[in-house]
Amino acid sequence: MSMDKYGIDSHKLHYHVERVSDWRSGKRVYPIYMEVSPSGICNHRCVFCALDFMGYQSRFLETGPFKEHLAEMGRLGLKSIMYAGEGEPFLHKDMAELILHTKRSGIDVALTTNGTLMTRAISEKILDAVEWIKVSCNAGTPETYAKIHRTKPDQFTKVIRNLEDAVAFRRRSSSRCTLGIQIVLLPDNCDEVETLVRLSRDIGLDYVVVKPYSQHPKSQTETYKDIRYRQYEGLAETLERYNTDAFQAVVRLQTMDQWDRQSRSYERCYALSFWSYLDAGGNVWGCSNFLSDDRFNYGNIYERTFTQIWEGERRMQCMRWVENELDSDACRVNCRMDKINQYLWELKHPRVHVNFI
Repeated sequence: MSMDKYGIDSHKLHYHVERVSDWRSGKRVYPIYMEVSPSGICNHRCVFCALDFMGYQSRFLETGPFKEHLAEMGRLGLKSIMYAGEGEPFLHKDMAELILHTKRSGIDVALTTNGTLMTRAISEKILDAVEWIKVSCNAGTPETYAKIHRTKPDQFTKVIRNLEDAVAFRRRSSSRCTLGIQIVLLPDNCDEVETLVRLSRDIGLDYVVVKPYSQHPKSQTETYKDIRYRQYEGLAETLERYNTDAFQAVVRLQTMDQWDRQSRSYERCYALSFWSYLDAGGNVWGCSNFLSDDRFNYGNIYERTFTQIWEGERRMQCMRWVENELDSDACRVNCRMDKINQYLWELKHPRVHVNFI
């Protein structure tokens, strides 16, 4: 089995026992984790893009107001922010400043990016403040990369060079930022996964994550909606030879198996108390599966404080509807909160003989 010391194919909510305990006792809790989209536009048009329905809008979070909310959210107990979302984060002109302010606000920072704009100068500014950076690189050669990312082949070379520069700076500095690559496993790139893993190990990255495709219910793209992963069961064993003390190839076998089965082990979504999504227009959403569905739009940070949004009636209405009416079968298979929902459902609906630990 492939190594996964980062818990990428699992979850980490069980490390937040006090917050979970407050939730179980019916107390209102603030999120632990938030995904933030600083930019609505993207410089790529990946063939598998789940958020294509958002329209790649030319909008950006306003730096000043957002920085004020970061300080507020840090005080309220938000533990982490991953900058990603419907666009490429580094298209925001103040991305480095936002990252540094996030860390100063007491919030851990991570990034998912295509890496093309993560220049040496930017890496040198942000790496000391960032917990991890995951670069979406969905091929092992420039030609295939260009087809999947729908861009020019030289962008692949640029990504690798930017990552090499980041690794070099990390060696020279005190940064402990984890650097990795993520590849969505598709029929178009399956023959290049090993090539990408070898390259990533050789340039000094910490990991490559091989993950399955997951169809977003609102996505305009349906090319891969019927893909199945049983034929790739041996991939983890193939890639294991590249694992070292410093590098891991993580094949998300559990997630692939769940995608193939198209099933889930819980009937309700409980995870919405612990996470949130902020889009590039400043809207706070309960779930990225329901972006553009106003039932899940809690409010806008340009109009209200985060406290007012999180404790507001719109969010309370959404939580009641999710608790009592939402059919989890309508949700995205392998959504980001899937493993957390499995954990929380088990806590609320324990199996028999739980006292025999």
